[in-house]
Amino acid sequence: MSGEDRPDGHTDGGTEQTPEAGGPTDGTDGSRFAPADRVASVAPSGIREFFEVAETRDDVISLGVGEPDFTAPWPARSAAVNSLERGRTSYTANRGTEELRRAIAERVTRYDQTYDPAEEILVTTGASEAVDLAFRAFVNPGDTVALPTPTYVSYEPGVRFAGGEPLPVHTRHEDDWALTTEALYDAGVDEADVLVLCYPNNPTGATMDASEMDAVADFCREHDLLVVADEIYAALTYDGDHESVATRPGMRERTVVINGFSKAYAMTGLRLGYAMGPPDAVDAMTKIHQYTMLSAPTTAQHAALAALDRCDDDVDRMRREYDRRRRYVVSRLRELGLPVAEPGGAFYAFPRVADVAPDGDARAFATDLLEAEGVAAVPGTAFGTGGEGHIRISYATGLDDLKEAMARLERFLS
Repeated sequence: MSGEDRPDGHTDGGTEQTPEAGGPTDGTDGSRFAPADRVASVAPSGIREFFEVAETRDDVISLGVGEPDFTAPWPARSAAVNSLERGRTSYTANRGTEELRRAIAERVTRYDQTYDPAEEILVTTGASEAVDLAFRAFVNPGDTVALPTPTYVSYEPGVRFAGGEPLPVHTRHEDDWALTTEALYDAGVDEADVLVLCYPNNPTGATMDASEMDAVADFCREHDLLVVADEIYAALTYDGDHESVATRPGMRERTVVINGFSKAYAMTGLRLGYAMGPPDAVDAMTKIHQYTMLSAPTTAQHAALAALDRCDDDVDRMRREYDRRRRYVVSRLRELGLPVAEPGGAFYAFPRVADVAPDGDARAFATDLLEAEGVAAVPGTAFGTGGEGHIRISYATGLDDLKEAMARLERFLS
């Protein structure tokens, strides 16, 4: 019997297989498991690779991983525990619980976004799954996907895994990392198929104001681009209101908006996100989701519902603290002579170190800083060629650690 039938209609894995006599089994030369070309062509994450080195040392202050140092708010944790105690451990509907989708639809109205919870919202296993689903659902082999750079480390690999061709679009420190139509034309995005937007931005902390977003929307309509808008940091916008490209005329029908609970609600380990878009877009993403993930974690969905219902004050408190740290870090970096654009959202600063790095090499700078002073920051090259000459500093860590890290950086520079 190849597998034992289960009540839900799935089957467990079959009987254990044994390798043929003499066959290689340990992944050394001769292994049958050579990765597919599209996998082999992708380098390991520049963030994880760097911090594996940092983890081998004591007394390291990590300013690298983009994870809140707060704990998920108590109402969310309590709801998760309660759901387990009541035995709510079964699958939910593929798209997520109806109650949670309704709550998400209500929440995003604060960004002038209106979506039907029945047909236009999909709950996913983190925003990362939603990004992956969007690429796999809408990128055909050979399609060009424009990625404003510096860019989040997962976008380019995700595009390649889907068979697409990443197209870097360089933004500039001098423009506060805003995406301009000039940059889009210079990169040839008018011939692309998909544009990815991440604002507030990881790694730069950049946001876009209304006029800048209007211009990008005009470009997308004129050149018939689909848009994947990753808005995971929307609630962590410090100056002004969050601007979404999906609210511009003619953009809702060509945009998938992605958000989640990891950053604003400090729920990274619960792995819950969501995607919003027209019914045909959500249908396509759900088709992949139901075959690969089936449904997002049930316990996390109960936590998220409580977060939306009862944790606004907690989010406001965390945002105020991030803002305090932001102003401190930017002020200190500038005192130390490191140019840095004012981050308008998220919890990252992206200072330029080219003038003080060996041969302008940000990776060498980050490596030397780690070895000499035990401060771990991510070299900008981890975020694409547009990050050369910069490092990413996360201020999602305590103010005391930030002060000590800045003191060590000052000592290192002197």
